[in-house]
Amino acid sequence: MLRLHSPIRDYAWGSTTLLAALQGREPSGAPEAEMWLGAHPAAPSEVETGTGERVTLDRLIAQGPERHLGEAARFGRLPYLMKLLAAGRPLSIQAHPTLEQAREGFAAEEAAGTPLDAPERNYKDDNHKPEMVVALTPFSALCGFRRPEESQLTFERIAQVMTEYADGNATEVALAARHLAVLLADGDVTGAFAEILDPESIWSRGGTAELVEALTGMQDLILHDDAIVTALEAAEHFPDDPGVLVTLLLNRVDLMPGQAVHLPAGNVHAYLHGLGVEIMAASDNVLRGGLTPKHVDVAELTRIVTFDPLPVPYTNPEPVGQGTVRYRPPFEEFALTQLTAEGADAPAPAVLHGPAIAVGTKGTAEVCCGDERTTLAPGEAVFLSAEQTAAAPFEVRSGDGENTTVYVASMPAD
Repeated sequence: MLRLHSPIRDYAWGSTTLLAALQGREPSGAPEAEMWLGAHPAAPSEVETGTGERVTLDRLIAQGPERHLGEAARFGRLPYLMKLLAAGRPLSIQAHPTLEQAREGFAAEEAAGTPLDAPERNYKDDNHKPEMVVALTPFSALCGFRRPEESQLTFERIAQVMTEYADGNATEVALAARHLAVLLADGDVTGAFAEILDPESIWSRGGTAELVEALTGMQDLILHDDAIVTALEAAEHFPDDPGVLVTLLLNRVDLMPGQAVHLPAGNVHAYLHGLGVEIMAASDNVLRGGLTPKHVDVAELTRIVTFDPLPVPYTNPEPVGQGTVRYRPPFEEFALTQLTAEGADAPAPAVLHGPAIAVGTKGTAEVCCGDERTTLAPGEAVFLSAEQTAAAPFEVRSGDGENTTVYVASMPAD
């Protein structure tokens, strides 16, 4: 087992307290959004070698891909990226491409000579990015489209409120809201989505801020429409961003610790707040759709988004042994195992497949694989090669006699 030293990304939406609280340290005072646990070249973890030196995990794997990755070597990389994600305010509304779309989009931007760090760049690599998040604290997100008739009712309410706010006059904002309701009455979610994000629309020319001002403080309306409550939460941070209107089209999901959702390609989503373990295919491809100062390519986003209203894709944990449950989303790049040792005499075992990354999230954990063992405090992590997981089972014991929890990313068994 190789101990990981992993970078924390300081994105503006990051919480200033959640990761520090998990790790039992004083907050740095700066946003701490994501701890990246993996070999993604944008921010790879470092491992300690036998000489006491450090090398990035991607370089280590490149020195012996068959030994470190096993059958996962067919992906040409460690196939997943694991994160501790700490959202203090909403992330950008976003969606991810399919593998084919990612390959085509990356090739086209490479051929066009668009620099990888260009603000208008959509595709940072040629991989897709299906993902899953498991809540460690109460965790809220937006995930997929609501049924159009539900969103229609919300926009009809908004049109009425905006008319009343203008003393009965049909303002441009009221008319625009009513038009969105008409589109949704026809089931045209695509049209409503594109109209909201059109840079020439009223929503990009002051209409969003006008709407937010009118809705703020209208308790009667807010009490009757949870979608408006969510929109106003987003507006606290992005009062003039059309993404506030996009939230009205989406399902809100509130997870309790241990609950999870998975997000396939094309699913429009945004995390709102909370701490979670996130795992995804090793990619950084994000098409944004609001609640961000970054580039929004409406045409490309609309091309990759799945507009069909679907049930929220919960991932139900499956018990697989004492203190051990597995989250198995329908993706071939990863599975996630939660191991909870309840006291010193109740170890939690797991059979892992392929390369694995284990991170502590509660208590002091003693982790064992074969003859190797080490301790993990919350936020500490280790890498296990495919060679190692094939040779011996993995086990978590309590290192301090209290309940302790470790999450392990690995490959699916099937």
